[in-house]
Amino acid sequence: MMQSPAPLTVLGLVALATTAIVCGDTAGKLLTGAGVQPLFVAWSRFALAALLLFWMLGLGPAGLGRLLDWRLILRAALIVGAIASILTALRTEPIANVFGAFFIGPIVAYVLSALLLGERVSWARTVMLALGFAGVLLVVRPGGEMGTGMIFAVLAGTLYGSYLAATRWLTASYPPPFLLGSQLLIGAVLLLPAGLASIPASTDLRVWVLVIVSSLASAFGNYLLVVVNRTTPATVSAPLIYFQLIAATVIGFFVFGDWPEPLTLLGLAVIFASGVGGLALVPRR
Repeated sequence: MMQSPAPLTVLGLVALATTAIVCGDTAGKLLTGAGVQPLFVAWSRFALAALLLFWMLGLGPAGLGRLLDWRLILRAALIVGAIASILTALRTEPIANVFGAFFIGPIVAYVLSALLLGERVSWARTVMLALGFAGVLLVVRPGGEMGTGMIFAVLAGTLYGSYLAATRWLTASYPPPFLLGSQLLIGAVLLLPAGLASIPASTDLRVWVLVIVSSLASAFGNYLLVVVNRTTPATVSAPLIYFQLIAATVIGFFVFGDWPEPLTLLGLAVIFASGVGGLALVPRR
C-alpha cells in the first residue's frame, strides 16, 4: 500500500498544479477575448498536449488498445466538458469570479468519493467543505445577478469534481502518465469536429503562442493533480484545490485589471479559509 506524502508536500504540489492550471486558463481567456472560439481553445489544449507528450505518457502502440476502456472515456468526457464550460464562462466573467463558482468542484469530489468510493469522511472536514460552499454562494449569488457565464462556471466545477473522483477511482488501475495521456488523446478525438470547424484564420503569432501556453500549462497542472490523487484520498486533497483562488485573483488583477467586488471578495476569502481548515485536518504521518 502506497503511503501518503507529508501534508506540506501535498500542499506544494497542489499549489504548483493549480497555479499552472490558472495560467493555462488565463491564456484561454486572452484567446477568447481575441475572438477565438472556446471549443477551439479546448480542442487545441487536448490535441497539442497529446501530440507533444504522446510517447512520454505511455501512449505507444501497446497502450492505445486500453483507451477503449469505458471508464477512461467517461473520465475524459468529464474533463472535456469542464474545460469547455470554464472557457465559455471566462468569455464574459472575471477570472476570480469564475474560479470562485468553479469551486463547487471539490465539494462534488468529496461527496462522490465518499458515496461511490467508500473513502472515509469526518464531521470536521464536512463542516469545512460546507463553509466553502457558503463562500461559493456568495460568489455566485444565485438569482437575478447570476449571468450565463456564472452558470457555465458552476457547470464546469460540477464536471471537474466528478472528474477528480473518477481520477481517484482509476488510479489503482492505471499509472498517472497514462491517465493524463488518455484524457488528452480521448479529449482531442471527442472535440475534433468542433475544433476543426472553429480554427481561427488569424496569422497573429501571439495567438498561436497563447494556444501553446494554454495547452502545456493545463497539461502540467493536471498531471501533478493526478500524481497527488494517486497517493492521497480525494477527501484530503480536494480542499487543497482552493489555493487556486490565490492565483486566480492575483493573475486576474495583473493581467486583466479585475478586482473582485466586496461581496465576491468575501466569498473568495470564505472559500480559501475552508481550504486552509481542510489542510489543518490532514493527518500527520
